[in-house]
Amino acid sequence: MATNETINVEGIKTPTLKPDTSGASTQLPGHATTVSNAAAATGGIGSGSFLGAAVDDELFRFNSEDTPLMNLMLRAKRVNVNSPEVDHYMIDEARSTVVTTDSCGGGRKVYCVLSLEENDGNVIRPFTTLLVKGIDGYDADGKEKTPGKDLMLFVTGQDPASTNPVVRAVNGEKTTPEDEFGTIPIIPAGTTIVILANSLYETQKEVDPDLILPQPSRIFLQKRGMNQVVSDYFESQRKHLPFSKAVIAEQAIANFKVRGNRTLWAGRAGKFKINVSKMGMQYVYTTEGLRWQFKREIQERGEWTVDKIIALAKMFFTGEDVPKSAILLAGKNLLESIQKINYANHPEIHITTKTNSVGWTVTNFHTVFGDIEIKREPTLDRLGWSNSGALIGENRLVHYVYSAEHSFEDRVEGEEATRNGLLIWDAVALKGTCHVWIDGEKETATTGTSRIVLWESENAPEDAVEGTNYYLTKDCPEISPLARAGQIWKTGPDGTWTQASGII
Repeated sequence: MATNETINVEGIKTPTLKPDTSGASTQLPGHATTVSNAAAATGGIGSGSFLGAAVDDELFRFNSEDTPLMNLMLRAKRVNVNSPEVDHYMIDEARSTVVTTDSCGGGRKVYCVLSLEENDGNVIRPFTTLLVKGIDGYDADGKEKTPGKDLMLFVTGQDPASTNPVVRAVNGEKTTPEDEFGTIPIIPAGTTIVILANSLYETQKEVDPDLILPQPSRIFLQKRGMNQVVSDYFESQRKHLPFSKAVIAEQAIANFKVRGNRTLWAGRAGKFKINVSKMGMQYVYTTEGLRWQFKREIQERGEWTVDKIIALAKMFFTGEDVPKSAILLAGKNLLESIQKINYANHPEIHITTKTNSVGWTVTNFHTVFGDIEIKREPTLDRLGWSNSGALIGENRLVHYVYSAEHSFEDRVEGEEATRNGLLIWDAVALKGTCHVWIDGEKETATTGTSRIVLWESENAPEDAVEGTNYYLTKDCPEISPLARAGQIWKTGPDGTWTQASGII
């Protein structure tokens, strides 16, 4: 390599390196191996381009925790169907109680007709026994009351005009001990009556059958697909970043599942035809999101407290439909509000972190009614429901599948490229009515749902909405002297308060 002498600012002569005789800057003797010098030795490639950019491996890995609802669906009971339209039955246990709407009995009556809500009369059939809560019965002689031992009724038939049950008192007041039946005391409006087993006479074998005919809802299964096309030239080239068909496929699947998770939450049911070239008219189905399937919605007001969480657990675990476990998929603001609850006055409450059966790290909230596992659901934030959440019974989900998830690989006709794809045709549905949607956005209640407000005051709500159920976390004498914590009350069109009954 040739050298020329140069004079620096201090007047010292130093040699300047020149390329070798071939003119290529491939060798620079006397220079340290640095990024800049090595870049110059490569023929003028800048140092920024000489280095390869680091690639975050996590960026190319699909995180299953980003789609919790889809993961729950994939673990749910799978039902293979042969149609994209399914009649879904949300079956619960049978009714256990009814509530009277008007008073009856009194005087020397040995028969009376119970006044019940419309359609409740048909629930109670002849030969059924009933327990009247809060009304004392009498001893065997029918002379003395038995405090704390409730009155029991026997259904002899149905009133032809109203279909309400006609009843006699089993342990009512008697004139003489030899009387077969006693008189019926006054049973006021709003009395809870528990439905017990039937009681047959000695040779009887025929009773009215139980007609179990729940009303179905129509579920549409949505066909979802993902395609990617990779040219042969792209695949054959060495690329600056380590993109490969596997990496591209993984990202495409991640995007496919994230969008699908949004659909499982918020999609709206639809069925329509479109004209497809070469194939004619074909149906397109869109599925109903889980958000619109809940039958109970809690409107959250103010900050969350321990009392509200316990009330939530009570409603979830003590209804007609009793699930095995509860998982709360929460938006970020709801999760923050729950995390900020002051538990200082509740040493019996245990908050722990654990890995649940799905494999998620969750916050476990232990109550006497059952444990609630709390997990953030990022999709709720993207849908604008950061203050909301869904309390779901993990074993109360159904995964309807018309076509199992499958992949395919085809050559693109007339092109040097390969098409890869993924197809699935399915839907998710709620089973039972234990599930609760927590509405923190103050949205309008979904049609056909029971709206519940957690009420923490001893004063009645001034802006009470007709038909809304108010769950009392404290005694509320302004509503009624009988309004106790743990009860649900609602107001009618005339502003009068009544204790809620029936299915809530």
